[in-house]
Amino acid sequence: MTSPSVLTFGCRLNAHESDGMAHHARGQDDTIIVNTCAVTTTAERQARQAIRRAHRERPDAKIVVTGCASEIDAKRWMELPGVVRVVPNADKLKPTTWGDSKPGLPPSRHARALLQVQQGCDHRCTFCIIPYGRGDSRSTPTTEAISRARALTEAGHREIVLTGVDIASWQGTDGEGLGRMCRTLLQDVPAIERLRLSSVDPVILDPETGDRDLWWLLENEPRLMPHLHLSLQAGSDLILKRMKRRHTTTQVASMLQHARTLRPNIGVGADIIAGFPTETDTLFNETLSFIEEQGIPFLHVFPYSERPGTPAARMPAVPNGERQARAAQLRAIGEANRDTFLEKFVGQTVNVLIETPDRGHSPEFAPVRFAADASPAVRGSIIPLSIYSVSEGHLLGRSPA
Repeated sequence: MTSPSVLTFGCRLNAHESDGMAHHARGQDDTIIVNTCAVTTTAERQARQAIRRAHRERPDAKIVVTGCASEIDAKRWMELPGVVRVVPNADKLKPTTWGDSKPGLPPSRHARALLQVQQGCDHRCTFCIIPYGRGDSRSTPTTEAISRARALTEAGHREIVLTGVDIASWQGTDGEGLGRMCRTLLQDVPAIERLRLSSVDPVILDPETGDRDLWWLLENEPRLMPHLHLSLQAGSDLILKRMKRRHTTTQVASMLQHARTLRPNIGVGADIIAGFPTETDTLFNETLSFIEEQGIPFLHVFPYSERPGTPAARMPAVPNGERQARAAQLRAIGEANRDTFLEKFVGQTVNVLIETPDRGHSPEFAPVRFAADASPAVRGSIIPLSIYSVSEGHLLGRSPA
């Protein structure tokens, strides 16, 4: 059965939801679904351009728009050429929205399966518009998460990534937190070989007040991958305060030290905003120094993007050119940190989840590329590779002798 065309913008959660919509709308090959993102003005502009281009190329197709950007201003998206419907975020994964009478989990197109356990956000960071598109935080019940995880492992997935808008805010009916849910998942679904967390708020891992179950897992459970991606945003305490973030640089540094004590080779990623309003050269250099000192290897750097209706949009702006220049400096530091981190693995054998015939990722989420003379591997399999070099941000590996 054919599926509609789906154009996805934004985060990993959007990609996961696009899979679900394509599954429920299968057979509607005259439909184009556009899943929008509101994080940056660039993402919105790209989605609008894609809609206009799709209408020019397929003038008879029905264009259905959904996602955070359309949630915030549905009328504006309905005015675009070819758009016949705007679907609210709350309805886009309902089978009945797409005329599907056979609900069920869609097959994952990823080697690692995404398992959504949370939606929405209760926090109001001054730069962020997402709560207005996703609503307040809602948690998937543990029993439902277990059922979905079983279905994914039965479909052959060996690694599961827990995802959501703010998974650190996940809460069970008895007040239990994310770490307890992870422990239950791993206990009740032994077929999960690798469990990974998507982006997390650093407050959940404060060594003093954070989630003790998550710390227990990091110390004792090898099936929880040694990888953390932090919604860090800045390395300057004053900027973090103006962003209305809930962590400090001291807390993050303490958390990283503790995590590296438990898992010496843990992979660490971070989201960083360059050129936030009021960020002076001195404050930017605080972030630059923090990233360098902490040796964070996997950075996702975004030049600040104004979102109308947010407090930050009313603050004194940093010129756009300066934002771009600062983002470039951060990426350069990130690349240096990354190469230093990857060098640790040369001479080691690592277990790699295969995502394409010649590429995959280690448990630490280090990207791995096979030797040119290596035989193609089966997508979704986990194989040991002997790491012999680092090149262009990748580990290079071959089958152990």
